[in-house]
Amino acid sequence: MVVGGALALLALATATWLLWPDNVMTSSAAEDICLVAPPQPWNSASGVALLAPRPVPADARCPVCGMFPARAPQWAAQAIFRNGDTHYFDSPVSLYLFLQSVERFSPGRSASDVAATFVTDMSTRAWTPAAQAHYVHGSKALGPMRNGNLPAFASLEAARRFAGQQGGQVLRADQITSALLVPLDTRSAQVHSTHAK
Repeated sequence: MVVGGALALLALATATWLLWPDNVMTSSAAEDICLVAPPQPWNSASGVALLAPRPVPADARCPVCGMFPARAPQWAAQAIFRNGDTHYFDSPVSLYLFLQSVERFSPGRSASDVAATFVTDMSTRAWTPAAQAHYVHGSKALGPMRNGNLPAFASLEAARRFAGQQGGQVLRADQITSALLVPLDTRSAQVHSTHAK
């Protein structure tokens, strides 16, 4: 019985090693695992316009933190490249971290390749252009990573109402700076530190 269990465990370990996905790189220096989430390709047959927001696929992973944005749709965001390829994010914070360093999270691409960005309106669950949204900073609302975040709203009134109930300060997109994002970025310092090119 013990021998059978040991053989099963050995078989599982071997299968895991053999089937380890190519898009997961390991860093021998830090002994961490870094998930590289490629953008989802645009499907011209989908009926969705090239630069229009689209539903978050269940298997899409955030390129910044590796989470599945479809699991918390009220926080989801997306960045669409000029060719229609799309990265999905678990929150507005992850979207803005991505936009500060596109090359880091999507090798071979740059910020100039991003043609459209959208965030989910917390009150309506509809997509709204990220640059036109109003965000609440410092509220009691915890994002998908169980930390502070930037709930997004299409209307200033809805953002003010939310801030009145949950606390926080209403900001425009152009007020989201690197300094504001630093305390909201609770990922490990090792995450995406270096990728082999």
